[in-house]
Amino acid sequence: MAFIGVDLHTNSFTICRLHDDGTEGFETFTLSASALQVFCQSLDADDEIAVESTGNTAWFCDEIRACVGRVVVVNPRQFQVIRKSVKKTDRNDARALAFFLSKDMLPETRLKSTAESELSSLVATRDVFVKQRTMLLNKVHAMFVRRGCKLKKEGLASKKRLRELDVSQFTALEQAELAALRNQALGLTETLAELDKVIEAAGAELPGHESISSIKGIGARSAAILLSGIGNIDDFESADKLAAYVGIVPKVSQSNDTDNRGRITKRGNKLMRTTLVQCTLVAKRYSGYLNAFYQRIKERRGAGKAIIATARKLLSIIYDTLKNGWVFEDFTEFKIKQNQRPAGQPS
Repeated sequence: MAFIGVDLHTNSFTICRLHDDGTEGFETFTLSASALQVFCQSLDADDEIAVESTGNTAWFCDEIRACVGRVVVVNPRQFQVIRKSVKKTDRNDARALAFFLSKDMLPETRLKSTAESELSSLVATRDVFVKQRTMLLNKVHAMFVRRGCKLKKEGLASKKRLRELDVSQFTALEQAELAALRNQALGLTETLAELDKVIEAAGAELPGHESISSIKGIGARSAAILLSGIGNIDDFESADKLAAYVGIVPKVSQSNDTDNRGRITKRGNKLMRTTLVQCTLVAKRYSGYLNAFYQRIKERRGAGKAIIATARKLLSIIYDTLKNGWVFEDFTEFKIKQNQRPAGQPS
């Protein structure tokens, strides 16, 4: 048995093979089908491999997984040894991965299914387009403000109002700029509408879609975003683990008798957190349970912290719902469809 650290690049990879007797060996391969075949032939069925998570890690792992006993994908943000090493070389990086793999001390990250990864990528692309459209509309609004014209930003979200903007008071150059901004914004609006249909259809195919979409406040697109972000719910031992993954838990600083808790870590997927908060704002209007929780926190700590706390509460409900396969007949009363376990209020 050997512990193998892999420093993976786009055109090559360097390995460190650490044996039980402490001896080690290094090899560098080109990243090609023939080289991967040679590498796989050198592996034993009980070998373990560690590789950092990069853009092509999922593909690499799929190619070599059948040849070894275990593949560990390492979270590069948490594995600081390589990034902060004084002498950073491919060999040293591979050696560090092999050594910590042999001690079972690597911060492992999760690899999502192909469907989840593809949907997550598409959702991220949609978010880029949303931000681009917002930037364009802000520019249009700024040009009107500069001319002393009152214009509501919310109105620019309407395609009809955007097309009917009166630009007669602007110069020829300004009109040309406004036309370009408007056309680009309208084009992005149509693109987003098409992407929404694809995202919602793909989300409906993911496991747990019926369960999560039965929660009042979570629409089809939000369900797709949350499911693609969460992945396999069985990867999380508890709702607290899921909350930490999403980055909606407070930072903790403990030393001796002091215990300070600050703002949330925000270490997870930002779009997923934003979607969760948006769903919470809707869900608390329908759920007396969530609204009562929100109002109780709001009285003590303010609206901002109350909505974050309520979002974490909703995430706990999402966790229980996915974990148990519940489908709500009436979410506001926590009523489960027949032939399902009673939900109650476990969170």
